[in-house]
Amino acid sequence: MYGEIIPKKEPERQYYFMEKCREKIAELSKELGRPLTASPITFGCQMNARDSEKLAGILEKIGYQLVEGEDADFVIYNTCTVRENANLRVYGRLGVLGGIKKKHPHMLIALCGCMMQEKEVVEKLQKSYRFVDLIFGTHNIYKFAELIYQRLTSGKMVIDVWKDTTRIVEDLPVERKYPFKSGVNIMFGCNNFCSYCIVPYVRGRERSREPKDIIREIERLVADGVVEVMLLGQNVNSYGKNLEQPVTFAQLLQEIEKIEGLERIRFMTSHPKDLSDELIEVMAHSKKICKHMHLPLQSGSSRLLKIMNRHYDKEQYLTLVKKLKDAIPDISLTTDIIVGFPGETEEDFEETLDVVRKVRYDSAFTFIYSKRTGTPAAKMDNQVPEEVVKPRFDRLLKEVQEISREESARLTGQTLPVLVEEINDHDASLVTGRLSNNLLVHFPGTADLIGKIVDVYLAECKGFYYMGEMKK
Repeated sequence: MYGEIIPKKEPERQYYFMEKCREKIAELSKELGRPLTASPITFGCQMNARDSEKLAGILEKIGYQLVEGEDADFVIYNTCTVRENANLRVYGRLGVLGGIKKKHPHMLIALCGCMMQEKEVVEKLQKSYRFVDLIFGTHNIYKFAELIYQRLTSGKMVIDVWKDTTRIVEDLPVERKYPFKSGVNIMFGCNNFCSYCIVPYVRGRERSREPKDIIREIERLVADGVVEVMLLGQNVNSYGKNLEQPVTFAQLLQEIEKIEGLERIRFMTSHPKDLSDELIEVMAHSKKICKHMHLPLQSGSSRLLKIMNRHYDKEQYLTLVKKLKDAIPDISLTTDIIVGFPGETEEDFEETLDVVRKVRYDSAFTFIYSKRTGTPAAKMDNQVPEEVVKPRFDRLLKEVQEISREESARLTGQTLPVLVEEINDHDASLVTGRLSNNLLVHFPGTADLIGKIVDVYLAECKGFYYMGEMKK
């Protein structure tokens, strides 16, 4: 690069490095006599899945062919660290990958995502996994091409992990998993510091994208065939607070609704403490916002909610649910619940069961509390023994599943719009799609329906999905 002027401004700088990488990949491809392949493998949440689409877009731009699985010339693990066993899973997979790399010395291995934001993880990789080529975190994914070029030219392990950032880089390539629907980041990071959660430490403080950039991205997606977007953020309800000209999440939704050709708007995750009356009103009058809200409860005990640092109590949560159901009678509510948080008593657990019975969730993600090193809860003395937690978890699961079955069945006999997503996994004569409330529907159909919204008669509920017939 001697004598060349490297752009300092983003994203021009990254497009410069993409071109440089493309030249290098073309040389390697010529040496091997075949195209080089790459595989981004995602662990964790929808934020990670969206990040992996960005990685895939850059990989394609620099000349890699995308494949699935670990049999590739370049394997990228986009890691999650919400639970400690997620880390162990990555180390296990990485050990196998190291063996494959010994037989294929040209192979590259990269690790990114939340797990890389932990200092001790990076130190362990440096010491025990020297075959890893590239390590970067959650804040500088946009630099992927630059970091690849650094590795290709130096031949050494490249580590570039930032503690935090205020930077958001727009207009980089993205390779979407689905042509008809897409995740859209509206914000990054989290300011909540729930006492059991590592996310604020690895994702950094909240920073919102400018509304005009979000609108422009969605307009481009719609022009490219997208009919449904999922707006993503650790806490979408607090969107816009840190912008120079503050905008509420409800106001952003109203602007997105105006985009012609966009049929459906989803979002996650919503924190109850920031769920406004304005948002409920906008949802109630919207023709595009899906009638579904994921509203994490975590515990029904006001005492535990305070220790969890959730900033609401049981009564406030139930009041919110009543407001939602009064304004949007057909809304589908889903949630997250932790069983066995430090200090949880039988009375605390009964409070959780009480909320589950009163709210009647369409589904719930239930978790047994596991210590997460680096969080305040991990240091608490009164950890609940497994022999106490497991029976509680089983009781909760039974309750949730029974209610979920009953709630899901309430739409039987109705004809409702379904976005067709794929050919059914088990029966090629069927297609699978989603209702506005996120429930799956299987019905007879062909591949030409994928990406279309069609009216389907919901003939029979099978617990957590419907069998239906398309209305002609």
